[in-house]
Amino acid sequence: MSSASSTPSAQRPSPTAAPPDCLDLPDPPPLRTMVGPGVVAVGIGMAAGEIILWPYLTSVGGLGLLWLAVVTLAIQTVINLEIERYTLATGQTVVAGFSRWSTAWGILICLAGAFQYVWPGWATSGSTTLTYLTGGGDVVWITVGSLVGFGVVLTVSPVVYRTIEKVELVKVILTLFFLAVVAVAVIGWHTWTTAGEKTVTGAGRIPDGITFTMILSALGAAGAGGVHNLVLSNWIRDKGYGMGAHVPKLVSPITGQSEASGADRYAFPQDEANLARWRVWWRRANTEHIVSFFVICLVTIGLMSMLAYETLFGRDDVENSPEFLRLQGDLLGQQVGDWLKILFFAVATVSLWAASIGLLDIIGRVVSDFAKRTYLRDAAFWTEGRLYFAVVWAEVAIGSAILLSGVNQPIVLLTISTCTASLVTLVYTALLIRLNRRDLPAAVRLRGPRLGMMLLAIGFYGFFALAMLKSQLEENF
Repeated sequence: MSSASSTPSAQRPSPTAAPPDCLDLPDPPPLRTMVGPGVVAVGIGMAAGEIILWPYLTSVGGLGLLWLAVVTLAIQTVINLEIERYTLATGQTVVAGFSRWSTAWGILICLAGAFQYVWPGWATSGSTTLTYLTGGGDVVWITVGSLVGFGVVLTVSPVVYRTIEKVELVKVILTLFFLAVVAVAVIGWHTWTTAGEKTVTGAGRIPDGITFTMILSALGAAGAGGVHNLVLSNWIRDKGYGMGAHVPKLVSPITGQSEASGADRYAFPQDEANLARWRVWWRRANTEHIVSFFVICLVTIGLMSMLAYETLFGRDDVENSPEFLRLQGDLLGQQVGDWLKILFFAVATVSLWAASIGLLDIIGRVVSDFAKRTYLRDAAFWTEGRLYFAVVWAEVAIGSAILLSGVNQPIVLLTISTCTASLVTLVYTALLIRLNRRDLPAAVRLRGPRLGMMLLAIGFYGFFALAMLKSQLEENF
């Protein structure tokens, strides 16, 4: 495996000029062993949007936006698979790929990711629902304690990806169990038929009472969003997808030995044997992600929105705050029993906190990968593992400081994060088109219907971003 050069920096080839190492593409494993990255993506993403933002929109405007959730998830699935395409073929993350053109792209993405996730909206929301479950408590100090706890868990994990995968898998299973219960015990036939009808007949329409800012926020929180999607590169690399199998895993500098290296980039010979393996890898990666990301996200958003419609739509006491979750839990307790109220608050807390630990991981990976590859290639002490944990603990400190300064309203924090996510997605979708058309061999590059879908994604996010900007200008000026 290639390692950082020992030649002086001034004489070393730049990352852009350095050719990739050529190795055979590994044999693809059985599909069942590839399950994981999609679950992690949906586990981290299945929180603010599915539990708070989409249900709140439904409580205000009914089920008329379900069509938009379907479209958003379909577009995100295509984007995510293009992120996976590059790392499958090279073993390198897409952020590293962007940075080979100019380090400015890496800096921009790191800053955007930090701005997107430094606001501890997910952790604060989880702490808020915990107080509903326990009957009280100081949300700020509970959140600060949870952030510190998440930092400790990541720090002592022998292999960080495996820890994240286990946490998110437990969350997904618990959430699906809750949804199965409410699908049978709460959601009525009228709501089911209304959801089906509105998904078809409501296409292209925006219900009354829904602003473009709310929509852009919901788009950024449907499934994944923003820098969250980009870290699929890191997760499939640690899972050993494709050429990522040649790259060591990111592990704790305390409990582990090997670590991922953002400087590694590979290519495989374009012969029939390797291309045959590529086709199997690509087909199985598509299957894993469509099932574990698109289907689970769609089921979750759909059922949580129908639950909100069943319990909250038409009421005049629904607030734009986590109080609507308290109201929903109380109504579930009255309609079915206190056990369902307890389960609802428990699932919400676990879901939002599991997302929070995953978001710490996301920024830690993006920043450490970029910094090690671009600026610290020859710094022996600053391994990628040490950089990762330095970033994680910086996130914990900044998030705690934001809360202690008095900025602690969950909906405000989530809106800032999710609107940023939609704008970031718009930018890197354009970069992905260039990356996967210019920097990959002809046999595996982006083309055909997938290219058309990526161009559609730019128009989709661009339209809602401009609509939000126009509405804000009209409202304020």
